[in-house]
Amino acid sequence: MTEEQEKFMEENVFPIISLAGESKSLAYEALRLAKEKKFDEAAQKMKEADEIILKSHEFQTNLITREADGEKIEITMLFVHAQDHLMTAMSEKNLIKEIISILEVK
Repeated sequence: MTEEQEKFMEENVFPIISLAGESKSLAYEALRLAKEKKFDEAAQKMKEADEIILKSHEFQTNLITREADGEKIEITMLFVHAQDHLMTAMSEKNLIKEIISILEVK
């Protein structure tokens, strides 16, 4: 891997992975709190998860914009993993929100 590729990974790909993972962890923490009937705390954790996933999504959007502007973005397995990780985290977070809303009704 060239120095330029390493820099690209550090500045763009790794933040997508780490922020998405942090958001997903917060969402699962919110689910645990909701199962304990601590809905206010769960709501706060979900708010944090939303804010963090937005940061991860901003990195992704920046890359899409750069490519749309004509910059060649190298697609590596790590980049694909980052995209997969972000989309999975978003999906799980949305599902957890629905589960929490069901738990609140019970």
